[in-house]
Amino acid sequence: METMDVRASGYDFGAAHAAMRRYVDGDILSGVSSAILVGRDLVDVNCVGWADREAEIPLRLDHIFRVFSNTKLVTSCAVLLLFEEGRLKLDDPIELFIPQLANRPVLRPGATALSDTEPAVRSITVRHLLSHSSGLSYGIFDPGTVIFKAYNEHKMLNPATTLTDMMETLAELPLTFHPGTSWEYSVATDVLSRLVEVASGQRFDEFIQARIFGPLGMVDTGFVVPEKSRSRLTAYYAGADPMDPMKPGLGRIDDSPYPGAYVRPVPRLSGGGGLVSTLPDMVALVRSLLPGGSTLLKPETIAAAMTNQLAEGVWMRFPMLGELQGKGFGLAGGVILEPSPLDHAASRGELYWGGVAGTQWWISPRANLAGLMMTQRQMAFAHPFAREFKRLAYEAVARAR
Repeated sequence: METMDVRASGYDFGAAHAAMRRYVDGDILSGVSSAILVGRDLVDVNCVGWADREAEIPLRLDHIFRVFSNTKLVTSCAVLLLFEEGRLKLDDPIELFIPQLANRPVLRPGATALSDTEPAVRSITVRHLLSHSSGLSYGIFDPGTVIFKAYNEHKMLNPATTLTDMMETLAELPLTFHPGTSWEYSVATDVLSRLVEVASGQRFDEFIQARIFGPLGMVDTGFVVPEKSRSRLTAYYAGADPMDPMKPGLGRIDDSPYPGAYVRPVPRLSGGGGLVSTLPDMVALVRSLLPGGSTLLKPETIAAAMTNQLAEGVWMRFPMLGELQGKGFGLAGGVILEPSPLDHAASRGELYWGGVAGTQWWISPRANLAGLMMTQRQMAFAHPFAREFKRLAYEAVARAR
């Protein structure tokens, strides 16, 4: 396990710790663990609250979390390792590796039926997939739309099917826009996990174990929690009101998103959201992308991963939030090009992402700062607790300089 010794003094994160205690005491979070790095040095590590509220098990550094879309950072790194080896190019059309995704139809604007399509003007590329500009969807965020209904009717996220099965299913469905012309959070990263298999000749789990987890000492990261480690898997909770993230009250949902999730193997090795991990393991991964020591990827590859890949005038967009102006997307996560009123002013250039249950990470080259948070509350990626913690972390580091 990655050493979690704090290596620097002179920083006061008391306000951030107190804020997280407030969320736990207010019945909004069960518990939250966090780590802050300045350069590659840990300057703060904190655990507050419970891994299991009902059993009154305090949260520890070795507890295991469902990291959901934190998985995407691992998958992006896997693809970029293959890119560095020359096994693929960022602008390769995906059909070179996954023929089922050639010759995509695209829904016409305002389409009311899956058949209302036109031919795509270009192929999906690896770069489009890494930056979520491929035209694929998720079937989660846009209920009522043609593509939402189609993805759910086709059981796109069915864990009982393999990545190969998923590619066959995707081949039956149109894109929501022409590749490279817009942004939509999607199953693109699951397509990338299949790409890793084809380009490497290994199963996705075998490749990331051999090339990422093993070398970085990520001993508790994988698709299944081993039986000997089950006692360390944190409980999973839903808020009292999905439309009001600050309403007190938590209900236990350990069998979400499906019965036995993460405690028994399933055929789908989801590069988009299938991993469990710990705070120390995620610190090891994030640290491997920071300058000043040995890195998983070449410096120029990391720089490209942190550079916006979207076309001029294209921003991230979620149906319920609208267009997030100033938010681009790199090869490994979101990129803050222009901080919003909710972002710290020093966050310009920050690379970040996280999972639906509140596990998240960020790297800020300009501030020489990186951070991680781990909690288990459904629909907590954009929760107020995370924005508050990040703001207080930036402020604490700035005060110490």
